[in-house]
Amino acid sequence: MLKRGIAFACALAVLMGTMSMITDAAAQTARAEFKDRQGRAIGHADLTQGPNGVLIYLELRDLPPGPHGVHIHNVGTCDDHAEGFQASKGHINPGSKAHGLLNPRGPDNGDLPNIFAAGDGTARAEMFTTLVSLDGNGSPALLDSDGAAILIHENRDDHMAQPIGGAGARIACGVISAR
Repeated sequence: MLKRGIAFACALAVLMGTMSMITDAAAQTARAEFKDRQGRAIGHADLTQGPNGVLIYLELRDLPPGPHGVHIHNVGTCDDHAEGFQASKGHINPGSKAHGLLNPRGPDNGDLPNIFAAGDGTARAEMFTTLVSLDGNGSPALLDSDGAAILIHENRDDHMAQPIGGAGARIACGVISAR
């Protein structure tokens, strides 16, 4: 009887540990639903916290063909689509670093690689950043009290020029929300 009790306790501990990992994993994901300057839904980004950064998968449609800069901005709002998403403020940048993944005085925490929209306006990309986190563990949190947003720009980011690498106007925005 004692052996069965110990086996049951061990199985229960393993099950509880597994459930804890599942719960932790569920708390470590987020999504951004993108809208364009007319307020139309044009895609999403799925974000997953890893042990060393955040994996971001983007799936968009109805973009102008070609390269587009992508940045993470300080405030989680996209309500001002007609005004060009200015309420999302600037890049996440608590260390006041220079903009640009290639800049020796950068990058700031909101810098991400460019994406490329096909001739039909679709874009899919997967990127990884160590410069932010979902929960604030070791780097700025995307899910803090004022949130964060991912912005798509009209042009490519050259990853050097200030303040946004020549990426131009903000053409799409997605508020990052916990899932």
